[in-house]
Amino acid sequence: MFKTLKNDLPASVVVFFVALPLCLGIALASGAPLFSGVIAGVIGGIVVGSLSGSKLGVSGPAAGLAAIVLTAIGTLGGYENFLVAVVLGGIIQLLFGVLKAGIIGYYFPSSVIKGMLTGIGIIIILKQIPNFFGYDEESAWDLEFFEIDGGNTFSELITMFSNIHPGAALVGIISLLLLILWDKVLTKKSKVFEIIQGPFVVVVLGIIFFTLTQNHDVLSIGGKHMVSVPIPDDLDSFIGQFSFPNFAVITNYEVWIVAFTIALVASLETLLSVEASDKLDPDKNVTPTNRELLAQGTGNILSGLIGGLPVTQVIVRSSANIQSGGKSKMSTIIHGFLLLISVILIPTLLNKIPLSVLAAILLIVGYKLAKPSLFKKMYNLGWKQSVPFFATVVGIVFTDLLVGIGLGLAVGIVVILLKSYQNSHFLHIEDNSNGKHKIKMALAEEVTFFNKGAILKELDSLPRDTYLEFDVTKTRYLDYDIIEILEDFAFKAKERNIDIKLISKRGVVENPPSFIEFFQLRPKSNISLS
Repeated sequence: MFKTLKNDLPASVVVFFVALPLCLGIALASGAPLFSGVIAGVIGGIVVGSLSGSKLGVSGPAAGLAAIVLTAIGTLGGYENFLVAVVLGGIIQLLFGVLKAGIIGYYFPSSVIKGMLTGIGIIIILKQIPNFFGYDEESAWDLEFFEIDGGNTFSELITMFSNIHPGAALVGIISLLLLILWDKVLTKKSKVFEIIQGPFVVVVLGIIFFTLTQNHDVLSIGGKHMVSVPIPDDLDSFIGQFSFPNFAVITNYEVWIVAFTIALVASLETLLSVEASDKLDPDKNVTPTNRELLAQGTGNILSGLIGGLPVTQVIVRSSANIQSGGKSKMSTIIHGFLLLISVILIPTLLNKIPLSVLAAILLIVGYKLAKPSLFKKMYNLGWKQSVPFFATVVGIVFTDLLVGIGLGLAVGIVVILLKSYQNSHFLHIEDNSNGKHKIKMALAEEVTFFNKGAILKELDSLPRDTYLEFDVTKTRYLDYDIIEILEDFAFKAKERNIDIKLISKRGVVENPPSFIEFFQLRPKSNISLS
């Protein structure tokens, strides 16, 4: 891991600056203590990063769990009671890992995963634009379309135009232009600009801007427009920021319901993020998913024990890590230590960073996830790829992450069924033979009950006086439902003067009296022809 430290150290700094406001913002959106988000970020970086098999995935508190956490804290009667559910959720995740449940992540189509990345990129851009101009910073960390205050993502954009903060907007615009210049021009001019990352430079610029303008009537930035890390007075007050679970409520069934919900949602988000980060990885590393569940479970147990929010692998930080040139898990681990050290040693300095500067960094991350060229590429791949992709994007933007993925998956399944319906057989019509239409129908390699409609329609449309060659030589699996259709057709074929020639690896039969007997089937069984 230390061989790639020259790549991992700069990447870890970028991830740190992306993770810090996210940790605080998600804690705020969850109705939890601000420090709980930092705890989850530290655990996700150091503990999960060390145990995980993912080289570039970054874990921490997830925006997708914010609504669950907010509701659960109220339902369970306090944050300490909720922490019990976090610990139990981690234990359940360990069980998922032992049971090899990580394989679930491989059953999501590539088009849905790409749609997830693109949708998240669009949401990041839409949510950070108001933050970029110094308006409604709290909504920037809530990734759902409909917001708690009754507004929505687009209404915030409209309201923003009459609430622009001059200082925040100015330093945000300068930061964004500098990041683009750094990425497109300066890094190609000298190696120095690759070692010193643009996001680090704009953060320093933001601190300098704040310091120079804090007494200016128009440009001064303060209050909710700044990073807000809790500042302890001494060691005792720092330790006092930690919360501990109240295990007296462990027998409450509602605690177990919340625990299972956290385990299920966190595991699903993690597996989807793993799949997505592996696709973004230029080195094409493959993450062992079961090991990832074990790492996440351990992280959630520890996070819950010391007062942290639930932890998952998160694509925003993971993509920032990949885009910044991270090469190994050291970037993830170092970012965790940076979070820990910064909140202990320099919380005052962190609180001088304008949020609009961090919004500029996230706008770049969002754009790289949702490049316009990707939309064109997916469209050109055809409707089988583009329809699930666009369904996922729309679902994520207008609802939330899991609903959007579920919508994309449902559309993907419909596409598969349609293609299965269309590709169940091949039909070839030849010239008349002995006064009969000669038609050859060859079945696909696997034919299931999904194909019933297509095959039944084809057989019913055969004209009278037909000579049908029915070829199953390439068919390895034939569902009993299809056998029943063939059995019924053989009976009706006599009335329509249709002769059947059945061709298979078992031989050739003219006008078989019974398809069931030919395949030596028992009722309600299936046949494997291999």
